Amino acid sequence: MTAVQSGPVPMRPAAKPPLLMVENLKTHFPVRRGLFGGTIGYVKAVDGVSFSIAQGQTLGLVGESGCGKTTTGRTILRLIPATAGLVLLDGQDVFAQSESELRRLRRHMQIIFQDPYGSLNPRMTVGSIVGEALTVHGLAAGAERQEIVADLLRRVGLTPDYMNRYPHEFSGGQRQRIGIARALALRPRLIVCDEPVSALDVSIQAQILNLLEDLQTELGLTYLFIAHDLSVVAHIADEVAVMYLGRIVEKAPSDVLYGNATHPYTWCLMSAIPLPDPKQRQKFLDMREGEPPSPIHPPSGCPFHPRCPKALNRCSIETPMLKPVDGRTDHVAACHLYD
Repeated sequence: MTAVQSGPVPMRPAAKPPLLMVENLKTHFPVRRGLFGGTIGYVKAVDGVSFSIAQGQTLGLVGESGCGKTTTGRTILRLIPATAGLVLLDGQDVFAQSESELRRLRRHMQIIFQDPYGSLNPRMTVGSIVGEALTVHGLAAGAERQEIVADLLRRVGLTPDYMNRYPHEFSGGQRQRIGIARALALRPRLIVCDEPVSALDVSIQAQILNLLEDLQTELGLTYLFIAHDLSVVAHIADEVAVMYLGRIVEKAPSDVLYGNATHPYTWCLMSAIPLPDPKQRQKFLDMREGEPPSPIHPPSGCPFHPRCPKALNRCSIETPMLKPVDGRTDHVAACHLYD
């Protein structure tokens, strides 16, 4: 199968300096034998991931469940300790910060969690949930805090009357709006959106995506948007990185990736996107049968070769590196088909 061609790609504006830079990020979890046994191996959840995001832009990070997307986002925020690598937020080394320095830096980076039902404390009112960060960082109290919370609720399409209610009184879409308001409370520059619409109905997904886009335009936010659905990422991302088994296998501007996908794994993901026109037939590229390999014992060579319908003999021996596609420095893929 060949990727669908979309004709000449229009010239893109000059690149902005990166707000977030990630270099060779690794997050490995030890596997122990029994409760008090020694380490017998490591789960390589994130294994050498590198990318950057410019101020005001969105990078979509996509892949199957278990490929390391969420671990990547949480490691960047230091919610999970990194094994190796470098993360710079506006030039500041996130991993080199002391606890007090990290506390100040976290004002500029926040997260929207995947589960709107489990990410809100059921014992706290909406006003307390959204305003908690303001109290913790000593930014506002009393009437001023109430006014800021009311403004945040209005920004995400809720009324200030909801401040005295509890999370169980709201629908999933409303709860996710509350989570977004909480993330905006400290006026961050970077927000990690960890599959913020995957637990919502399709109609509500569109509302939340439109809200995130409006907030980005209004406040100049930068998003790392994590998802497993390429059709969702298509609506919001400026650039897309495809992950498989802890590694990025393809990265390109959104319009380039959707018009000229290169890696066989990306083809497989795109062939699973339903088409709105029932008369139009999708070109499918099926993976070989079998489950994704274990991150404890990843396959040699290309990690996708056991499931790849285009695998070559060398794919099981040599690990491909990210290389430019068609001479474009902004479109890279790790595949021996294009060596």
